Amino acid sequence: MDSAATQKGALLRLEGEMNIYKAADLKQMLMAALPEGGTLEADLSGVTEMDTAGLQLLMLAKRTAQQRGGDLRLVNHSPAVVDVFELLNLGTFFGDPLVIPPLSSNPSAR
Repeated sequence: MDSAATQKGALLRLEGEMNIYKAADLKQMLMAALPEGGTLEADLSGVTEMDTAGLQLLMLAKRTAQQRGGDLRLVNHSPAVVDVFELLNLGTFFGDPLVIPPLSSNPSAR
């Protein structure tokens, strides 16, 4: 996980597991990365696993950012993140574009 400053706030690249076993460390890192009044862009392309604890952390970070006058934007959703968001129908909660790859054009592959 690494972070960088952007024009509107900060960029945080999340990698590996976002689960109950990593929740305490992830919470501390997410809360520290939220800029006051700015936007934190969280790159989720490196997330390999997500459970409800990881999802709750993203929801907490979104609410906290908004309370501080800023926002949390999620980008580059990994397949693990997309699976959880689709399962729980949470794409609209975060308000970020969630790109879902099209089904294969080969009918026998379905």
